[in-house]
Amino acid sequence: MNTNKATKLQIVGNEPTDHTERNPGTPLDLAQINAIRINRSAIERRAATMGKRRSLKKQWQVAWLLRAISCMDLTTLAGDDTPDKVKRLCAKARQPVRQEILDALGVGQLHVTTGAVCVYHNFIETAKQALRGTNIPVAAVSTGFPAGQIPHELKVAQIEASVKAGADEIDIVVNREYVLTSQWQALYDEVADYRKACGDAHMKSIIATGELATLTNVAKASHICMMAGSDFIKTSTGKEPTNATLANSLVMVRAVRNYHEQTGVKVGFKPAGGIRTAKQALEWLILISEELGHDWLNAHLFRFGASSLLTDIERQLEHNLTGRYSADYRHPTS
Repeated sequence: MNTNKATKLQIVGNEPTDHTERNPGTPLDLAQINAIRINRSAIERRAATMGKRRSLKKQWQVAWLLRAISCMDLTTLAGDDTPDKVKRLCAKARQPVRQEILDALGVGQLHVTTGAVCVYHNFIETAKQALRGTNIPVAAVSTGFPAGQIPHELKVAQIEASVKAGADEIDIVVNREYVLTSQWQALYDEVADYRKACGDAHMKSIIATGELATLTNVAKASHICMMAGSDFIKTSTGKEPTNATLANSLVMVRAVRNYHEQTGVKVGFKPAGGIRTAKQALEWLILISEELGHDWLNAHLFRFGASSLLTDIERQLEHNLTGRYSADYRHPTS
């Protein structure tokens, strides 16, 4: 890949002018929430076109895949997590693609890293130490992740403990009962309490789209989380039977767009769970580009919740060079 192509890679996706903007939130507007209605068939028709109307080939595909890597929350949230496993994950976050592949693509100088590393509370300190000397933030899941079925005061205490341990970002889960029973004030108050407990740590609100029954509920929960001060809204924990889909993601990014139009504040979006292939990653990047614009195509406003996705992207990058797909074990993530 020549220098001109490498230059093209560097300009894919404009960086935002302000990387530190937080969402201050707004008062709860119940009239706006109650007026929300989502046409499922229209959403599904639009979602079905993603990836079909635009073809990304050769250096442009490489550029977008590198962008996808830079927007990953490289994640391990398993019962068999160990300090060594987290350290290996952090090493992969520092160097997500083998250097010889980057050099052959002509982008070895870009120093590509993932957007963040996401772990349970017990491994915050391990991850912080393993990422020392980088700008890669550590995210911790909290508030009784993934189900959230613990008392409110314990959820707040979990957030405070993770912030004290050094977490840069907190992924919280909302109480699905409040959404399913239309207790919008309770949902707003809950998320606002979490936002206060996060302090300077950025907060991602997981609304668990697969457990909210309707796309209208997805839209309402998204708006309320942003009104309560969420810096990101996130589709799923990755533990539900149905996680991120293009349809529920479309509803959420349009909520993000509406909130920006109303307040001038840019809130981030994170799909998580079930996104495992390079082709799927490109579909979500196209969704963000078309619905929100290139200002959102960076780790400050867009993330993938990813564990196995990186393996397939690295294989695709190598295929771009060799014309052959390598075995998964040549690209381990941990």
